Amino acid sequence: MGTFWPDQLIHFIDFEGSVASGILEFGVVSLRAGAIVAVAGRACRPVGRVRAEDIAVHGLEPTALADCAPFAEEFSRFAALRASGPLAAHFAQAENSLLKSVWPYARAAPDFSRETPATTDAANDWGPWIDTGRLYPQARAASAPVKLAALIAAEGLQDALDTLAAAHCPPSRRHYHAALYDALAGALLLTRLAEIPGWPDKSLRWLLEHSTLDPARRESLRQEELF
Repeated sequence: MGTFWPDQLIHFIDFEGSVASGILEFGVVSLRAGAIVAVAGRACRPVGRVRAEDIAVHGLEPTALADCAPFAEEFSRFAALRASGPLAAHFAQAENSLLKSVWPYARAAPDFSRETPATTDAANDWGPWIDTGRLYPQARAASAPVKLAALIAAEGLQDALDTLAAAHCPPSRRHYHAALYDALAGALLLTRLAEIPGWPDKSLRWLLEHSTLDPARRESLRQEELF
């Protein structure tokens, strides 16, 4: 059996934007053994129209982003993240779709769905993802909230999140629907999962398996575990 999942370097990611506008802001929080080891993020120039209804949610005005470098310049960063550990998100389908809209494939990287990932098991997809939006309904009661802000409140993590935001986020971006703020929230949720009885002593593959609702993908991960 490999190491337990909390011992693995994991990169929690959040994006603001859409396929139409492009990624307008990203936040990345890297953690291992319950501790944040790196934080990164910035605003990005739009590549398409930014809808007024989207601005009302994330607060990113196109005129304020005009001098920012586009997200497409970040490939080396994200390829390196994918090579060093699995990516995580809260309801990861959105982040995966946005990432693939810019770069359909990553560089060849270890397949972290295997117990002992190696370069000989290389994969060039961005996933499989660790998904706190799928994991929490399995860790808590079915009636527990799943939206990010409500879940942070239910777990008693709002004060810890605001303390981290004060240290890492620009003053104007210390709120939900700001990429780095949301990534910090997700990292706290992942750390909290490692404190729930029965959760920290599982493998990374087990966590990835329980992060997907795709029956075929779950079965594939289970079959790999048998051999």
